[in-house]
Amino acid sequence: MLKNYIKIAIRNLTRNKLYSFINIAGLALGITAFLFILEYVSLEKSVNQFHTNATNIYRLLNQDPKGASWGEIEPGWAPIAKSKFAEINDFCRFDEGVGKGIVKNEATNLSFREEKVGYAEGNFFYFFSFPLKAGNSKSFNKADVTFISEKSAKKYFGNNNPIGKTLTLYNQFGKKDYKVEGIFEDIKDNSDINYDMVFSLETLKNKANLNENGWASLENLDSQYLNTFFSVNNNTDYKTLENKLIKLRNELGKENDGTKFRLQPLTELHLAKSLNDDLQHTGDVKYVYMIVGIAFLILLIAWFNYINLSTANTLKRANEVGVRKVIGATRGNLVSQFLGESLLVNILAFGLALILILILQPFFNDLIDKSLSLKNLGDSAMWFYGLAFLLFGSVASGIYTSFTLSNYKPVETLKGKITKTTKGVFLRKSLVVSQFSISIVLILATILIYSQLKYMQNKDLGIKLDQLMVLTGPEVGLDSTFNSRKTAFWNTISKQSYVKEYCNSGSIPSKYYNFTTTGFTQPSSIKGDEFKTYSFAIIGDKYLKTYGIRLLAGRNFTNAECNVEWNDNNKVILNEKAMNDFGFKSVNEAVNSKIKWDERYLEVIGVVKDYHHTSLQKPIDPIIFYPQNSSRYISIRLTPDNLPQKIASLEKIFKSNFEGNPFEYFFVDENFNKSYFKEKQYGQLFTVASIWAIFIASLGLFGLAAYTVESRTKEIGIRKVLGANVLTIVRLLSKDFLLLIVISIIIASPIAYYFMQKWLKDFAYRTEISWWYFAITAIFALLIAVFSVGYQSIKAAMTNPVESLKSE
Repeated sequence: MLKNYIKIAIRNLTRNKLYSFINIAGLALGITAFLFILEYVSLEKSVNQFHTNATNIYRLLNQDPKGASWGEIEPGWAPIAKSKFAEINDFCRFDEGVGKGIVKNEATNLSFREEKVGYAEGNFFYFFSFPLKAGNSKSFNKADVTFISEKSAKKYFGNNNPIGKTLTLYNQFGKKDYKVEGIFEDIKDNSDINYDMVFSLETLKNKANLNENGWASLENLDSQYLNTFFSVNNNTDYKTLENKLIKLRNELGKENDGTKFRLQPLTELHLAKSLNDDLQHTGDVKYVYMIVGIAFLILLIAWFNYINLSTANTLKRANEVGVRKVIGATRGNLVSQFLGESLLVNILAFGLALILILILQPFFNDLIDKSLSLKNLGDSAMWFYGLAFLLFGSVASGIYTSFTLSNYKPVETLKGKITKTTKGVFLRKSLVVSQFSISIVLILATILIYSQLKYMQNKDLGIKLDQLMVLTGPEVGLDSTFNSRKTAFWNTISKQSYVKEYCNSGSIPSKYYNFTTTGFTQPSSIKGDEFKTYSFAIIGDKYLKTYGIRLLAGRNFTNAECNVEWNDNNKVILNEKAMNDFGFKSVNEAVNSKIKWDERYLEVIGVVKDYHHTSLQKPIDPIIFYPQNSSRYISIRLTPDNLPQKIASLEKIFKSNFEGNPFEYFFVDENFNKSYFKEKQYGQLFTVASIWAIFIASLGLFGLAAYTVESRTKEIGIRKVLGANVLTIVRLLSKDFLLLIVISIIIASPIAYYFMQKWLKDFAYRTEISWWYFAITAIFALLIAVFSVGYQSIKAAMTNPVESLKSE
C-alpha cells in the first residue's frame, strides 16, 4: 500500500510540473529563510550559556533613582559583600576599559594598540569557563602575569611557544612587564565577555603599579570602573540577596545619592538592554523576537502558497477521488494518500533548502557579520522548537488539502457537478491577501529602517566633521623627554600645508566621554540637584575651533589654563543642556558664576551651543568641559584630495616623535556611522526578508494565475471568437488579483504604521513616517502582481481560440 502511495505521489508531481515546482521551490525558500534566522536566534540565545555555573552567576549593577543602570562598580564592594553574605561563594572582577593600551614584545620590537584587553581577577579562568590551550588556570592568581588568546600568541610570537615569554603593557598605569603563563582558546561569538588578552588584577593591588592613579585602588568605594560578578549557592533567591546588597550600600556608602545595587543574571545579560559598556550586548531581546516573527511569517507565506495551489488543483483530481471511492477506498485511505503527497513535497523542499543553505551560508554570514552554520542549531534548544514547528506546519498544511479532497462525494464528482462549486475560493483569496499583507508590512519596515538610518547619518550634529582625522595618542615612551617630543610634534603639524586645524583632547565626539559624575551644585540649587549626572569632556584650547563648536557666551580656555594640574584647575565650560540642568536661566547668568563640585569651586567661563557628542540614538547629555592638555586623542582636519599621501606624511611625523607607538587613526564621521551598525544590520536583514517574502508570494500568485487561465481556457476562446481583444482578456484575468493586492495594502498599512511608530520611539531623534513610504510600497506591490499575473494573462490572450475550442 505504502509503495503504491509513493508511486501515485511521484506520478502526480511529475504530471503537474509547474505546480510541483512552485510548491517545492516556495516551501524550500521559506524553510531556507526560517533555518537561517533560526541559526541567528540560536546563537543569540546560546550566548553566555556555556559557562559551567552560568545559572548561579550574577552581575552587580548600579542603578540611579530614575531606574537607569550601569555596570561599573566600585572595586571594594565585592570582598565586603562576600565576607558578609554566606550566599556568595565567590566573586570575579574585571575592568571596564581602563586596561586598554599598547602591548609590545620588546624582544622583537613588535607593538599593537589593543582594544580587547583588560585586568581580571585571579580566578577568572575557573570562575568562568573559558577553555585553556596551555597553562594552569591557578597561575593567573599571581601578580605580573598575563594569559593571551591563540590568535594573540600567533600575532606576537609567531610559531614560537609564548609560555614564559614577556609582554609589556603601556597604558595609564605606565609601563609594566607581564609574563605569559597561559593561552586560552579564541573567545567566540557566544560570549559577551570577549578578551584577546587579560592581565592579572593582582598586579594593581601593589600601589606602586597604579602610577599615582589612586582611584584604581582595589579597596576603594569611590571610583566605579570594574565589572563585578558573584557566584552564589544553589537555590539562592537573588532578589533577596539584592535587597541585602542594597542595605549594605546604604550602610557603608559614602554618598547618599540614591544609587542602589541590582543583580542581573548572567544568562539574561546578552539580550538585556545595553548599558553603554564594553560587553557585546545585542541591545534588546525584542529584536530577537522580531526576527523570529519574521522567520515564522516567511514560512507561513510558503505554506499558504502550498495550501492555495493544492486546493485550487483539487478540481483536477475530483474525478480521481470519485473513482477511488466507488471502487472501495475509504476516507482514511484517501487522507493517508494525500497527506503522504504533502509530506513528500515538504521533504523534497527541506532537502532543497539544505542545499540552498550550503550555497548561501557565506553570503548570510557576511550580511549579519557572524560566523554561523547549521551546527549552531545543535548548540541550543532552538533546533527542537524549529523542527517541531516545521513538522507541525507541514502536517497542518497537508491535512487541510487532504480532507478537502477526500470529502468529495463520488456521485457529484463523476457527474461533474463539483466543477460548479465555489467552495475554497474565499479561502484562496484570503490566503493571497494574507501573504501580500505580510510582504507589504516587511517592505514598509525596510523602508523605515533605512530612512531612520539615513536620517541619523545625515542630520546636522552641530559640529564640523568633514576631513576630520583622529590619531590615537602615544602610550610608549612617556619619559622625561616626552613633553619636548610632543612640542616638536605639534610644531611640525602646524607647518604642514594640508593641515587646516588641529587639537588635542581626552574625549572626542563619537567616542563617549572621559567619565560621568555627580556632586555638582550652584548657589541656587535645590535639594537633590547634587544627584544629577554630568558628562566630563577633557579638552585643549583648540578643541572648540577644530570641531566648529559655537561659543554662545564667555570665552574659551587658554593654553596656560590647559597646562594647570588637574586639582589646581578652577575653570570650566558648559553646554546648553548642562547650563539648564544647573538652573541658570540664560547664558549671561551662567558665565562667571560659580559651581561647586564636592568641596571644590569652579568658575564657568563660557557656554557652548549643544551638539551631538554621541550617536543620535540618545539625547544630548549635559557636558562639563574641563581644560587639560591630554594626549589621548589628536584631531587633525585635512584639506581634501590625496588623502593617502597626507596620511603617510602624518605617520612619518608621528613615528619620528613617538617611536614605538603604533600609528592608528580613524575619521570621526566614519566612527559615528559605526554606532549605527545595529540599524544597518537590521535594515539588511529586513531587505532580504522582504525580497524573500515577496518572491515566495509572487510564486504563489503566478501559480494561481496559471491555474485560473487553465480553468478558463474555453471561456477565453469564446470571448476571443466574439471579438474580445488582448487588452480586454488581460484586464478580465488580472482585475481580481489586483483587487486582492489593493485589499492587502489597505490591511497592511495601518498595521505597519503602528509597529513603525513603536520602533521609532527607541530613538531620541527620529525621522517622520511619510506618506510616500506607503505610496511607493503600494506601487511596488501592484507592479509585482502585474508581472506575476500579466505573463499568464497575455499568454492566454494571445492563444489561438481554435486551440481552446477544438475539443468542443
